[in-house]
Amino acid sequence: MLDGVSLDHLRTFVAAADTGSFSAAGRALGRAQSVVSQTMANLEAQLGVSLFERVGRYPRLTMQGENLLADARRIVAAADALKAKARSFSAGLEAELAIVVDVMFPQPCLTAALRNFKQQFPSTPLRLHVEALGRVAELVLSGACTLGISGTLPFVPPGLAAERLFAEEIVTVVAPGSRLADGRTPVALRDVLDETQLVLTDRSALTDGTDYGVQAKNVWRLADMGAKHALLRGGLGWGHMPMWMVRQDLDEGRLVRVSLEGPAAGLMPFQAVYPADKLPGPAGRWLLDHFINAGPDAAPP
Repeated sequence: MLDGVSLDHLRTFVAAADTGSFSAAGRALGRAQSVVSQTMANLEAQLGVSLFERVGRYPRLTMQGENLLADARRIVAAADALKAKARSFSAGLEAELAIVVDVMFPQPCLTAALRNFKQQFPSTPLRLHVEALGRVAELVLSGACTLGISGTLPFVPPGLAAERLFAEEIVTVVAPGSRLADGRTPVALRDVLDETQLVLTDRSALTDGTDYGVQAKNVWRLADMGAKHALLRGGLGWGHMPMWMVRQDLDEGRLVRVSLEGPAAGLMPFQAVYPADKLPGPAGRWLLDHFINAGPDAAPP
């Protein structure tokens, strides 16, 4: 019976488990929800076990599904790695490198890396996009970019491989005159419900219906980190920001750091994402190694 299990079955299983629903898995895989549902039914028939409980709005992994998920991940990852390695044997220096970087990524590190890249690969054209959340992965999945640096998207969509880089501290900040900056620590969540929260908005379909880090009822959604930064300094709300962007504001009193009840803003892990069946070429590999070796505190020369 197991001879009928295909990589497509396993990829769909992993996508459904990672995204939390068959409809979200369909969006990630570029398929209709009905196709995902039928594929999962076929896989369950081949394996002879139920992988999901179809009760309520979202399917939930069964105990058997949870146990088999890790094996499915390993098989899919091994197959992708084999194809990627085979393709890399015949690949030379990229004719062009197109990258997309998360808006939260430390700007000093990015600036230093790109400046050094131009010196190291003067004949390789470099195209740069700066995006947030699912848009980073979407540009890589579509082929518009060959390499992405993701931070704000908490999962890796099917079809992409991920490679950890480093983490950056994320802090919650308000202007000094805000009611939230009165010195109470931590601030109760009920006290932020009616305060305006400034959040990044996603320009992709990968996170439709999902909000990450939204804790207030009154929310302003912004696609530009510069606008969010300016509004925070203007006292028009509170929000989570990367430490590299607000460190000087905190030191000089233009913004105040606050702690909220519940999960803290914490650390944001950055990772490189690229097509699972295509490893980065020499130029892309050099850039990734530069990020890893330099770390978040790298400064441009």
